[in-house]
Amino acid sequence: MKQFIAFVKKEFRHIIRDNRTLLIILGMPVVEILLFGFAVNMEVQNIRVAVYDPTPDAFTTGIAERIRQNSYFNYRGSVQTMDEMEESMRKGELDLAVVFQQNFQEELVHSGEADVQLLSNSSDPNRGSIAATYATAIIAGFQREQTDLIQIPFQIQTENRMIYNPLMKSSYMFVPGIMGLVLMIICTIMTSVSIVREKERGTMEVLLASPLKQGTMIFAKTIPYMVISFIDFVIILLLSYFVLDVPVNGSLLLLFFVAILYITLTLSYGLTVSTLVDKQVNAVIFSAITAMIPVLMLSGMIFPVDNMPGALQALSAIVPARWFIEAVRKVMIQGLGVTIAWKEMLVLTGMTLFLLGVTIMKTKKRLE
Repeated sequence: MKQFIAFVKKEFRHIIRDNRTLLIILGMPVVEILLFGFAVNMEVQNIRVAVYDPTPDAFTTGIAERIRQNSYFNYRGSVQTMDEMEESMRKGELDLAVVFQQNFQEELVHSGEADVQLLSNSSDPNRGSIAATYATAIIAGFQREQTDLIQIPFQIQTENRMIYNPLMKSSYMFVPGIMGLVLMIICTIMTSVSIVREKERGTMEVLLASPLKQGTMIFAKTIPYMVISFIDFVIILLLSYFVLDVPVNGSLLLLFFVAILYITLTLSYGLTVSTLVDKQVNAVIFSAITAMIPVLMLSGMIFPVDNMPGALQALSAIVPARWFIEAVRKVMIQGLGVTIAWKEMLVLTGMTLFLLGVTIMKTKKRLE
């Protein structure tokens, strides 16, 4: 019995001495409950909406005012032309557009019917359909109020039109997210384990002492993994296109460029992880945890970033997958170009340079 207790005490001492393991064991439950508690919000909020009203009247103004006052909507005002509305939708500045027909009130009074068209950005089908449902409910409520008030029955016809995803396929939303998740996990684990393996074998110092500069050596180590990761991306893209019927509406070359940029970033993160751990098993655990949970919870892959509290929205800004997923949705699903996706690409580039700088600095410290 004494030997048994001694072994238990010994194992406790090993766990307590290993700060990284202790941090994972005690920190993971705290992080997960906070993320799931605040990030998992199935309500659709902060819906960016604008109104096109060619002939404003009391009825159209009343509906627009009710939309503006609704807490689920972020009212962006009215636009002057349909071209302006379509341009805002194309740039991703709007989630929903409310379009009233010409002479709305006059048509309603004389014929008893008038039309409202709801244009929703359904590249995220859940968000698009719920946004249209909210607007339809507001219009129906306004209709009931006015019918009771003026004692004249009339019907406001709402037509829902889904932009970018007319068939409302959920794969349009999940495919970019799956790309971001798979590449993040594979690239990070492959690279970090590769470098840590050299440390465990004692060959890392030999590599660092070679005539090659540290940056060149690190670049050479990542090239094979970059090629493999790009092949993985192409496989996912082909399966998405031919099996899931997810279109590539934008430039294929631009999509490839975004993918290479993201792969370079994730490989850089793997290199950074390799400078923080000394064992392959720790590299796998650390890479998997720090790569998977942020992508699932904070990237917008499943839960819209706009629904999260301000603190988590700010935290999501440092999650690389968020910017990759947004860029892929813009290029692949919405068919937009570099003039719209430049922000995401710039952020990915900045993150890559930062992580490479950290890796080179940590490597130099190791040599010294």
